[in-house]
Amino acid sequence: MRVMILVKATKDSEAGTMPSTELLEAMGKYNEELVDAGILQAGEGLHPSARGKRVAFDGPSRTVLDGPFSETRELVAGFWLWQVKDMAEAVEWVKRCPNPMLGPSEIEIRPVFEEADFADAMTPEVAELHDRVREKAAGQRS
Repeated sequence: MRVMILVKATKDSEAGTMPSTELLEAMGKYNEELVDAGILQAGEGLHPSARGKRVAFDGPSRTVLDGPFSETRELVAGFWLWQVKDMAEAVEWVKRCPNPMLGPSEIEIRPVFEEADFADAMTPEVAELHDRVREKAAGQRS
């Protein structure tokens, strides 16, 4: 199962406070453990929402909103994409993570939808389209 690990933002991360050398080293070692275990597929930290944008959709209209965005605890400061056996394994790995922030923080674990989750809507034609897109994307990363 694939899961997205969301490191929630804090007031410090939204203020642009950079991690210490010690935290960067601890996270590097943790990421290396994830790679060695065959779990880590991707992961990055994100700049504060002040440097971001949101696009609001309402029917055919699109409205661009500039950051920063309120509700810090609803924002994401970084992410990982993992391949794990099950949610229990993901929880165990997150519990081993160094605290990613200076003070109290939260990490959210969310399952990623797989093709099988869309059984009724995933016609053979739609599945072929999705396969083609994945192949193209993988070719661009090579």
